[in-house]
Amino acid sequence: MSTTTASLSADRKVLFGHRPLDVFLYLSMGVLFGIILTKSEVISWFRIQEMFRFDSFHMYGVIGSALVVAAVTVAWIRHGGLQTILGEDIVLETKPFDRGYNQWIGGILFGFGWALTGACPGPLYALIGNGVSVIVVPLLAAVAGAWAYGALRPYLPH
Repeated sequence: MSTTTASLSADRKVLFGHRPLDVFLYLSMGVLFGIILTKSEVISWFRIQEMFRFDSFHMYGVIGSALVVAAVTVAWIRHGGLQTILGEDIVLETKPFDRGYNQWIGGILFGFGWALTGACPGPLYALIGNGVSVIVVPLLAAVAGAWAYGALRPYLPH
């Protein structure tokens, strides 16, 4: 098999899905993540409101721990010479941090949405899985926002 054919078959695997065992593994990891979010109470509206009122350290501790884990993981990816399961090198591009207007506006909008709904995008599926059906509305809003960004991206400053 030529290199082009091998590359094409690898691309088709990524584009058109994985084996059923892979899907089961991904689904299992998602369910485990949902259980962890539920048991750690980070999907609790009351915990989120405590955070925004500065009444409790719980959420700040969880978010701080996640930042530490993310920083260590990104450093490991950047300096560890890691590869994807297809054997390609993982390269994280450095993004410029301009005057910050885009980050400030995006962060404020994200925070407003989080404060109003009591849920950030991460635990939306866990909340739905826990029977909080009203969260379907913020999920649809998040999907609409992602779609709108995709449609407007060519016209936005980057």
